[in-house]
Amino acid sequence: MSDVGGVSSAQLKSFVERIERLEDEKTAVAEQVREVFGEAKGTGFDVKIIRQVLKIRKMETQERLEQEELLDLYLTALGMGMPASSSREAA
Repeated sequence: MSDVGGVSSAQLKSFVERIERLEDEKTAVAEQVREVFGEAKGTGFDVKIIRQVLKIRKMETQERLEQEELLDLYLTALGMGMPASSSREAA
């Protein structure tokens, strides 16, 4: 292959082929993930909750704690949660 307009055809083809292989792998992995979620659901687990757990596990501890505190604060402000003193007593 040659250069066309200052672009290496061989290098461009290499990039495109690598991206195509990775896209195929990504599709295969996504299918495997769906299968695992299906297995979990089939054994009685709530897939929506598992997705939340996965999201939480990706967070840094401090970020997760801050979000939990804000959620508790907002729920309490809306009358949907336990006041902070009550939740401490329950623990």
